[in-house]
Amino acid sequence: MSPLTPYRRLFAHPGTRAFTLGNLVARLPMGMFSVSAVIMIASSRGSYALAGAVTATGLAATAVVAPWTARLVDRHGQARVAVPATAFALLGGIGLVVCVRLGAPDWTLFTAYAATATTPNTGGMSRARWAHLLKGDAAALHTANSFEQAVDELCFMLGPVLAAFLCGTVSPEAGMLVGSALLMTGVLLFTAQRSTQPPPQPRATSASPALAPGMPPLLLSFLATGAVFGAMEVVTIAFADERGHRSAAGAVLALQAAGSCVAGLLYGAVAGNAPSSDSSLPVRRYVLCVGAMAVLLTLPLLAVRLTGSLPVLAGALLVAGMATAPTMVTGMTLVQRRTPEGRLNEGMTLAVTGLLGGIAGGSAVGGWVVEHVSPAAGYAVPVAAATVALAIAALGARAGAARRQEHRLELHPANTP
Repeated sequence: MSPLTPYRRLFAHPGTRAFTLGNLVARLPMGMFSVSAVIMIASSRGSYALAGAVTATGLAATAVVAPWTARLVDRHGQARVAVPATAFALLGGIGLVVCVRLGAPDWTLFTAYAATATTPNTGGMSRARWAHLLKGDAAALHTANSFEQAVDELCFMLGPVLAAFLCGTVSPEAGMLVGSALLMTGVLLFTAQRSTQPPPQPRATSASPALAPGMPPLLLSFLATGAVFGAMEVVTIAFADERGHRSAAGAVLALQAAGSCVAGLLYGAVAGNAPSSDSSLPVRRYVLCVGAMAVLLTLPLLAVRLTGSLPVLAGALLVAGMATAPTMVTGMTLVQRRTPEGRLNEGMTLAVTGLLGGIAGGSAVGGWVVEHVSPAAGYAVPVAAATVALAIAALGARAGAARRQEHRLELHPANTP
């Protein structure tokens, strides 16, 4: 069977190609906004510290607001909530451009960029559609999640490149304006596909997904995984800058995303052909994938320690990135399984929020190590974060196995020793 066969079957479902195209357009700007904001603010105000503080504020605001936006999406439907939420977020982005252009006080930049926090989780909405359309087909849903993760990697690989090109060749504001236009257009195209939209769940009575069985350790492992991403970005930029090739940092990081993208597509095709009725299989896969990520992340550390070569580091990141997508695919599969009925967008957005919090923390720790020790030493931070994620995942798996055993004993007390 061809590796593409599971994907052909996936897009044979009516309406899937249309909503995927719209979501691709909407998701590309997700990799553009932070880079665009940093370049625009630094070019105007001459301060990377201010630019970083503004983007960090937007990230913190998103971590607070995004779960609430997702809850509204679950209750009232994607089209009804995503369009006005996107429009409000774009007012914040355009407001930031105006404030920078007019030389407004610094505090206005923080206020404007914080308003972009209402941007809906377009990736989560797409995954929710797949979960709705493929309910009961675990193999097809696995392939869909793999495809979505590959799309995430592709967008975060191409988005910064496009933003840097626009800001550098057109104007410092071009990246933010083009990204805003793409986001609004994509969301309108995506939400126009009503036939594939999950039905609203206006009366969800279940507890928060964050409190669902098995979710707390899973969200903590996402937090640690986010620290891997945040630290890797800062440390790689610093290492390239130390070697006199700061402009090459984006291309080096893009190789990591490329490795993850390819691995995600292959993982979806291979594992998607092997469905299993074993409910513990995704848990075991997740622990194995996090373990593989922790092991492969030692390669960049060894590359800089033993060779100090940027090309060798690039190759190591390409290989290390191959564990990222499988880890995220299996993690999102568990999030979907553990999220209560009717709150899927909220559950997946909580996972993304965990990643964002980890990225912020990883960036801060990685930056501290780079400044106080060395860029090479900074590559120990992603390894440490991945090791923590592995420990959390393993402990969560053990606790889950214990819960399942207790449940079996309750159902079959005669089997109790």
